[in-house]
Amino acid sequence: MLQSFLQEDRRFVPPQNFAKQANVGAAEYERLLAQARDDRDAFWAAHASKLEWRHPWHTVLDWSGAPHAKWFVGGKLNVTDSCLKRHALGKRANKTAILWEGENGKVRKVSYAELYTEVQKLAAALLARGVGVGDRVAIYMPLVPECAAAMLACAYIGATHSVIFGGFSADSVRHRIIDASCKAVICADGGHRKGAVVALKAIVDEALAEGNAHSVETVIVLKHSGNPVTMKPGRDVWWHDAVAAQKARGEPPPAPAIVDAEHPLFILYTSGTTGKPKGLVHSTGGYLTQVLYTVRAVLDLKDDDVYWCTADAGWITGHSYVVYGPLAAGATVFMYEGAPAHPTPDRFWSMIARHRISIFYTAPTAIRTFMRMGDEHVRRHDLTSLRLLGSVGEPINPEAWMWYRDLVGGNRCPIVDTWWQTETGAIMIAPLPGVTVTAPGSATRALPGIDMDIADGGFLVARSPWPAMARGIWGDNERYRQTYWSQIAGTYFTGDGARCDEDGYFWIMGRIDDVVNVSGHRIGTMEVESALVAHPQVAESAVVAVPDDITGQALVAFVTLKNTAAADGDGASALDALKSDLKGCVAKDIGSFAKPKDIRFASALPKTRSGKIMRRLLKELACTGKVSGDVTTLEDMAVVASLSAD
Repeated sequence: MLQSFLQEDRRFVPPQNFAKQANVGAAEYERLLAQARDDRDAFWAAHASKLEWRHPWHTVLDWSGAPHAKWFVGGKLNVTDSCLKRHALGKRANKTAILWEGENGKVRKVSYAELYTEVQKLAAALLARGVGVGDRVAIYMPLVPECAAAMLACAYIGATHSVIFGGFSADSVRHRIIDASCKAVICADGGHRKGAVVALKAIVDEALAEGNAHSVETVIVLKHSGNPVTMKPGRDVWWHDAVAAQKARGEPPPAPAIVDAEHPLFILYTSGTTGKPKGLVHSTGGYLTQVLYTVRAVLDLKDDDVYWCTADAGWITGHSYVVYGPLAAGATVFMYEGAPAHPTPDRFWSMIARHRISIFYTAPTAIRTFMRMGDEHVRRHDLTSLRLLGSVGEPINPEAWMWYRDLVGGNRCPIVDTWWQTETGAIMIAPLPGVTVTAPGSATRALPGIDMDIADGGFLVARSPWPAMARGIWGDNERYRQTYWSQIAGTYFTGDGARCDEDGYFWIMGRIDDVVNVSGHRIGTMEVESALVAHPQVAESAVVAVPDDITGQALVAFVTLKNTAAADGDGASALDALKSDLKGCVAKDIGSFAKPKDIRFASALPKTRSGKIMRRLLKELACTGKVSGDVTTLEDMAVVASLSAD
């Protein structure tokens, strides 16, 4: 049984002024709960009806047995009707759909009418080059409005897109293109990151030059960075030339492809840090139903919001809560292409103040990084436009949650700590900001219509199907069944450990892979990390397990301090005293058995460009003193070099 030792007693009631205007208030919440309990099919049908359908469904759910679910059977639609057409041809035609800022400070505004037109033009260009319903298209772009347009243009013609994160190497791009047999690639000449240009087109060229990526017939290239590129005649075409060629023909926009609700909208590959990357397949009707439901209920999106989710489009959060969900709701979505602290540590807070962002949705790792940079960078800016804060990507420790609430939210903004996965497609567990009493570190309760539970002493599972669930792994449904549906018969196994308290609140304890057995105690490393970060001198921590002859496994903690000079080696005796103090904190909060065997101070921790700590690399360092595994997605190689030198 997975054991939990940390306790958190602080609770926060939704602010009265927020509760009064929330999309889901107390009465509506009770109605949703009752409807979901009494007739779950009717519950989801009501939410599906908020989409634009070309043909009605005849069966809400066909659940013939795990893992095969079909939602809104018989229904037909095109997602661009819901995400673009109804806004572009209605009262939101001139409303800003995407507000974009580049790392160099350039700002663009794209209205719903403009975005819809661009999508139709690119859709026509794809059709002209032989891409159509059922084909796969790889998208390898920076976070610019055209990236969203590319995704939507694929959906417009019924092609299945596979967005590849711009930080992946040529090998990773190649493997994803080959696995999905992509017929086309849409990329850019380059993207901007930390003042430099990432040569995206050159990486695509390298990916297509070797291996078996013979399925690719077309590469459409957006001119964005001005980076010089090589264009292969017959295969490569500039975005602006492809679009202009369609315009020159003077033909009306092509009709959108009307597809079945179960038509694969996209394939999204997991990061592939171990083993072959898994291409999770997501549907059209069920997926869009749940992401629209959750942006309204959890993120409380309203027509006058300026909404910023900091995720890249290459991850599921970018799909669901940068593109499809917010655009279906008619929101103004803020996009930023660039590094969070470039050129100055206050870049995020400056943009929130300048653009009057009202909803801010980011990752706990980013929050802890900002904590380490210092409060002064936040205090320098007027953040009173903010009314709601969100957390996504991994469990958030209570101290980071409190810093986020107190400093960024000014003690007035509710926090929605959301739990979900690439495989779930949309938020599953989260507070409703106008209703739920929040607890720092807990994602609180499963949403109405979602059936989550704790099984076998600490495994988080879903007992019933949900609309946005993945429909399988591309080309390998047996792997999908074995990975997610075989551990507990008929139940979706999330791979996360969790506990549920007396209030029905879920406390996510991290991946089961991160559960360690120390002297017979099965504990999650996240709890030890949380105990360390509670220390006033600690900014961030990551804990990994190493073999131990006496205890079976022992813990090694990598810690960054708020005072970076201390981490660089000044005052050895002071650091020794701090190590002892930190071990004492863990012993007090959890128990002496959980004290790390070793604590290593670092000026930074190895992270992906999306901000997640690469614990796999830290485990290699702790066990062998060096890193030999895949570092494709690592943001800064110098971090690993410095840790290896230590």
